Amino acid sequence: MKIICVGRNYVKHIEELGNSIPDEPVIFMKPKSALQAPNANFWYPSFSNELHYEAELVLRICKNGKNISKKNAHHYIDKITVGLDFTARDIQQQLKEKGLPWEKAKAWDNSASIGEWKDFSKYKNPVHFQLFMNDVLVQDGNSSHMMYDFATIVSHVSEYFSLNIGDLIFTGTPSGVGECVIGDVLTGILENEKVFELEIK
Repeated sequence: MKIICVGRNYVKHIEELGNSIPDEPVIFMKPKSALQAPNANFWYPSFSNELHYEAELVLRICKNGKNISKKNAHHYIDKITVGLDFTARDIQQQLKEKGLPWEKAKAWDNSASIGEWKDFSKYKNPVHFQLFMNDVLVQDGNSSHMMYDFATIVSHVSEYFSLNIGDLIFTGTPSGVGECVIGDVLTGILENEKVFELEIK
């Protein structure tokens, strides 16, 4: 199983971080060890002083495939949920300034958390999702605001990497990302249904 992530997929998020708009999907990966175990505590990483939440729609791949066409991409997705792509923003900024890869800031152990899986076929585009921190709405996302939709992402990724059963695709975060600290409680909502609640320890 591998975790594939899409960066810079919402224009307002690109603008809030001052990044340039890409002309194709920005892809990075996290190792299997980045996936937090279900119901496990999330511990604030000792190497960071600026931990940021990034809520995203997450897709689960159900068939092996390579060079998948956009029109067939939906056949390769069976589940959807909301997940968190945690980022050590201070470490990321240091690495970016040096022109170095971001893995230390994005792919550390337990840096990816996902909610309860829901059947993908039950959701029609656009898909709405939200993130609350301490009961306050901080991110309000909608798949219609993606620069690259689900089919485009699956097709593009499969040009470079074979997709396998159980692979996860984080599809990018909308605007509203921000810092979280020990004691904060993050709640993920998919179409008005809670799919996770996580406390920063």
